[in-house]
Amino acid sequence: MKIIIADDHALIRKGLKEILQQVEGLVLLDEAQNGPELLLKIEENDYDIIVLDISMPGKSGLDVLKDLRNIKPEIPVLILSVYPEEQYAIRVLKAGASGYLTKDSAPDELVSAIKKIVNGGKYISGSLAEMLASEVKGGGVIKQLHENLSDREFQVMKMLAVGKTIKEISEELFLSPKTVSTYRTRIYDKMKFASKAELTGYAMKNGLID
Repeated sequence: MKIIIADDHALIRKGLKEILQQVEGLVLLDEAQNGPELLLKIEENDYDIIVLDISMPGKSGLDVLKDLRNIKPEIPVLILSVYPEEQYAIRVLKAGASGYLTKDSAPDELVSAIKKIVNGGKYISGSLAEMLASEVKGGGVIKQLHENLSDREFQVMKMLAVGKTIKEISEELFLSPKTVSTYRTRIYDKMKFASKAELTGYAMKNGLID
């Protein structure tokens, strides 16, 4: 089995590699510290699964995931995140990921997720499965405000919530300030917010930012 880990923190990559050494049939354990490096390695090598951090700086994990679906859609992707499952899992699964785990999951759960995904399955934790089943049983999944945003709007919303300016966001995402301002307007309209304080408070309350 050939695995590549993409995370901008060296200590996280080291810890994951130590855990994944126990995966039966492992023949290659590669790593990348950012999105561009991962995409380059994916084009040059074949892997059985990609373990991807959703919160890398610059090109976000969600954007990288979309690029991966275009470059080599046959390679499954397991998303790792520090953020709560209920806030991110459905979004990344819809974007093409094969599984989602929080970084505080047990090592055995990570190994189990990788094995299931490599064998063609999808993986979400038991707690998330129970939550979704409970919501459906109760009459359907209730959407939170941020779930009405597009992926790009969601990305901009998080950046606004942590205090980044229009100029900073435009430079980081390679968008014009006018385009970012348009996204901001859409975000406020869709989420019914009148101020940045409301946006930041919502993001903090729902675990969307640290």
